[in-house]
Amino acid sequence: MKVLIVIDMQNDFTVGVLGNPQTAAVTEKVVRAIEDFRSKEKDGQIIATLDTHYENYMETQEGKNLPVPHCIKGSEGWKLVPEVDKALGENCLRLEKKTFGAIDLPEKIADGAEEFIIMGVCTDICVISNAMILKAAFPEIPVRVISDCCAGVTPESHNNALNAMRSCQMIID
Repeated sequence: MKVLIVIDMQNDFTVGVLGNPQTAAVTEKVVRAIEDFRSKEKDGQIIATLDTHYENYMETQEGKNLPVPHCIKGSEGWKLVPEVDKALGENCLRLEKKTFGAIDLPEKIADGAEEFIIMGVCTDICVISNAMILKAAFPEIPVRVISDCCAGVTPESHNNALNAMRSCQMIID
């Protein structure tokens, strides 16, 4: 069974306060990839992560280092991009995470996982963090990152993250 993991395709990271042209541009590709996965992997599992912060964000370590309130639970910026949300459908586990990586992601993986397919934003922060969590928890299961369905804070940091994941024996498509 393949597991598709869609990282943080939320309004604030695509068209909102932390969005950029590259993160906004991957939305259509991510939607097509989700639809393609659904059509080919009838028994596959889909998980979508949601970066989730609260009103006290500016008091957190992340808020002190990135003083831009974003993905405040319940806000428009916290919600998944509508097209992505629709493509994910009802049979998708939506996993809230309070930090870059979803530390409880491994326990949400269904038995029988044979490959992880990862896409989303931002490549250089949350995508790489979640990919590393999966690689550490499941060292014998291939981790595949769909590079054209990912975008980073900058094109350079996106490429640096892809190279780092490649160095950690992940498959970069």
